[in-house]
Amino acid sequence: MRPPYQITTKILQFVASISEKIGEINSAYLYKPPTELRKKNRIKTIQSSLEIEGNSLSIDQITAILENKRVIAPPKDILEVKNAILVYDKINDFNLFSLTSFCKAHAILMQGLVDSPGKIRTKPVGILKGSIVTHVAPPGHMVKSLLKDLFDYLKKNKDLLLIKSCVFHYETEFIHPFLDGNGRMGRLWQTIILKEYSPVFEFLPIETLIKERQSEYYNVLGQSDNQGNSTSFVEFMLQLINDSLEELLNTQNINITGPDRIMLFKEISGLNPFSRQEYMRHFKDISSATASRDLKGAVDKKILVKIGYNRMTRYKFK
Repeated sequence: MRPPYQITTKILQFVASISEKIGEINSAYLYKPPTELRKKNRIKTIQSSLEIEGNSLSIDQITAILENKRVIAPPKDILEVKNAILVYDKINDFNLFSLTSFCKAHAILMQGLVDSPGKIRTKPVGILKGSIVTHVAPPGHMVKSLLKDLFDYLKKNKDLLLIKSCVFHYETEFIHPFLDGNGRMGRLWQTIILKEYSPVFEFLPIETLIKERQSEYYNVLGQSDNQGNSTSFVEFMLQLINDSLEELLNTQNINITGPDRIMLFKEISGLNPFSRQEYMRHFKDISSATASRDLKGAVDKKILVKIGYNRMTRYKFK
């Protein structure tokens, strides 16, 4: 069963803009940032997602935890961070279409924080803002069947994964499948869905923009609740995704260096020997002289081994 939402003109405009930006990112080879930037973006993602839920740790403190340094902070906050680091480290192990995998991720994320991590709730639950109930989640006996329908939609519906990631995020908040941790699970699973749509999303900290627009985030969740569909939330999240990609394009140096190209090509070729022509087929915008310089530099640095001579020359990563 398809969750209720409409494909609006605004949604189509954002989809077109996002697709165009992903094309620019792919052509500039920005889809997998350098290791240090990946680490920084992952820390920003974790810090932002947890701060939305009231965690007090800063980026510097989370960095210290990653480096096994002592941090003075509430034990609960430290455990939340350690759990989040672990679950994001395993992000490629989860099956985005699997309810079992979804529950396994929650078990890691909430271990030691709730009584039954990874267990779908069977009790009624409401969301309080101060003393006011802002959302009454579906009854406990309905939760499992609603989740099965949601994962069935995610797997079988023909809409773009880009749109379905936003719908899934909203429906996770609406269904409230666990007694706690639903907000961070909605954001985590949207990232898992988005990275299937494009590799760029694995290390793009969309959660940072959500944190910056936290009031609007919660307002649009409430607006979608009142409207009985996720259309407004989908529009809001697509705008955030579009803004995140725009920021990436504006802040990153799109003129990558020879060593950058070599390391990108390593992920493609693996340990298989390749020729200069094969290297140039992947980097279509460089000249043969540039390709030769790239390869010679990698040989000199003992990153590559050169095999053969002249037209028979092949290169192989060590």
